[in-house]
Amino acid sequence: MQRIPVWFGAELRRRRIEAGLSLGELATLIRFSKGHLSKIERGVKAPSHDLAQLCDSALNAGGKLSGLISAPERGATATPLAEADVTTPWTLRMHAGGESDFVAWDPASPGAGIMPATLVSWSLAPPPFESGESNAALPYFRNVFDEFRRMGQLFGPAVVAQLCIAATSALRGMAHQTRPADRDAVLRLASRFAEYTGWMAQEAGSDAASLWWTEQAVQLAADSGDDELAAYALVRRAELALYAGDSVATVQLARRAAQQARSARIRGLAAQREAQGHALVGDRDACRRALDRGAELTAGAAPPGGEEPVLGSIHLPDLTAFVAGWCMHDLGSPAEAVTLLGDGLDAIPPESRRARARYGARLALALANVGDIEQACAIAELVASHVALIDSATIRADLLRLSRALNRWPKNPTVRRTLPHLAIGLHTHRAGPENPA
Repeated sequence: MQRIPVWFGAELRRRRIEAGLSLGELATLIRFSKGHLSKIERGVKAPSHDLAQLCDSALNAGGKLSGLISAPERGATATPLAEADVTTPWTLRMHAGGESDFVAWDPASPGAGIMPATLVSWSLAPPPFESGESNAALPYFRNVFDEFRRMGQLFGPAVVAQLCIAATSALRGMAHQTRPADRDAVLRLASRFAEYTGWMAQEAGSDAASLWWTEQAVQLAADSGDDELAAYALVRRAELALYAGDSVATVQLARRAAQQARSARIRGLAAQREAQGHALVGDRDACRRALDRGAELTAGAAPPGGEEPVLGSIHLPDLTAFVAGWCMHDLGSPAEAVTLLGDGLDAIPPESRRARARYGARLALALANVGDIEQACAIAELVASHVALIDSATIRADLLRLSRALNRWPKNPTVRRTLPHLAIGLHTHRAGPENPA
């Protein structure tokens, strides 16, 4: 509620009478009703800044009346902060229709389960999109998606996931507001953002969040008439099972994905995941058959760079060789793994830190197990420095195996120099803050 200035009404009446004007005459001059002006003089109604300026001019008051209205009455409703606090916590609640509610909390509020005081709140609602407007926006969102993928190679999920979530919400809201003819394209792109958010959740070490976001992606894609993402989601679930050491679930999920997928790329990725599952239990023949099938399918897949974002890894120059090397190591053939992985690390661009760290961890592990300790340690230190920046739970799993392998040479000076670097890489993950409430 607007506060009524204490002295305004009395001062207005004094100056009006001094000027020899009746209430009706002043009302006519400033083009307000006599009744409205009477309420202001009696202190019943608060004056607007516009009214005060008009009265200043009509009564030759020189701005004295306007000066009686403080800054809040002139329209600034927010209380100014004496000093900005960059540690202020805030939340952004994103609704399915595209609406969002922003709230900043007072960090000085008492804790112990008491709801903190609100410093500022702000609600946003998207406007309806006219014909063609959403289609015009999609190329910008597609560019944003590609940029987020590149950022995911350089930074950790704490940075990238927040951006992906906001973009997913914006597109989901746009889909609610756009015309039916454009809705499917908006939802398909939203599903890609959601799927990448799921990958970032896995990299952050939250399998539950990864599964939830992947399911959100499947639903968004299904609502657009795209059921291919559901097949890829099975490949993603197989990967979670692989890192959990569950070979049976890995193979079963990969086979289901291959049966459900239409594209050669998704079937090829499913075959590669199946091969990794067989390698976990040492089934060399089944692994090789799956690897051969995956190589044939991925070789015949459409090249990346079409209208739709490519599902799966795009930063490894030879994904087939990488998966084969992974499998050979798990089958107990590290020398074959080294041959397959070879010089592939040098082919990955320096800005693709996540891909370089993943590849390097597997190569270093294979090198350690063939006794090439010097080279294994050199690559291990590179991997550890990358993991400290990109925060990858999946790569840390390989770093842990590598650390254990190198500990077989505890007196080797190179190993002793390298292990502290690995320890830093293994302990870079940070838990998130508690809810402000």
